[in-house]
Amino acid sequence: MDRSTEIREFLRTRRARITPEQAGLAPHAGARRVPGLRREEVAQLAGVSVDYYVRLERGRTQGVSETVLEAVARALQLDDAERAHLFDLARPTATRARRPRPQAPQRVLPAVYRALDALGVPAMVQGRRMDVLAANRLGYALITDFQARPHRERNAARFVFLDDDARSLYTDWERIAAECVATLRLYAGRHPDDPQLTELIGELSLHSDTFRRLWADHDVLAHTTGSKRLRHPLVGDLTLEYVVLAVEGDPDQTLIVYTPEPASPSAEAIGILASWTHSTTGSHAAPDASPGLPL
Repeated sequence: MDRSTEIREFLRTRRARITPEQAGLAPHAGARRVPGLRREEVAQLAGVSVDYYVRLERGRTQGVSETVLEAVARALQLDDAERAHLFDLARPTATRARRPRPQAPQRVLPAVYRALDALGVPAMVQGRRMDVLAANRLGYALITDFQARPHRERNAARFVFLDDDARSLYTDWERIAAECVATLRLYAGRHPDDPQLTELIGELSLHSDTFRRLWADHDVLAHTTGSKRLRHPLVGDLTLEYVVLAVEGDPDQTLIVYTPEPASPSAEAIGILASWTHSTTGSHAAPDASPGLPL
């Protein structure tokens, strides 16, 4: 991805969503030619010259200080994920002329596989680009059996946008889709030279109008906690809370655990699903071969 284009579009979309009144500025008389804040208004709020801010929005970030980036983040009322994304996009680019080194395959530690199997609720491990690296039986049974798919297709974003079963599964599919894109966008800011990410974005853009529309919004999201409403083909409607936990030793690997409210219909549904998974020969947390297999 081109960082200059990314930072320009990110800053443009952020200032477009804030009115002068929301920013604490006195409203101007007459019609405004642009939605949200003008560049000069952002510069005023950030305490920098208009020329300086314009250069920043054009992607000319060489020499920009953290102090200025913090001031712009405050002026645009960025949340923590958006602030981190701004800093990622503004990182020095001098070393990017060199050919990027290929990323080592991600491995799931044997201890993580054992933890997955020990959990009595659905859980899975996601890696780069929302790749699904592993899950327990309940995790596969809840969402889909990623382990039965070719390695390339073991990806949560591909499932959400390219699999009709996802639209049936997620009651609020549009929200899930938006969060999925925002998560990918945050990852893209940290890893702009990931060729597999470029391939994934191209594939989703080609086959999904919704993905193209959401990708153009430049929203970012850091998943930590939340809830999902599902209409499961076996156990019906259920609502689950989820928590995203970092996996030690790999900053691009997370453990996602889904839990129902105790003594709720959703808890009963998870119990039924657990009984079903134990009565079948379905997938489990371990990969196709030995623990630690790169996915």
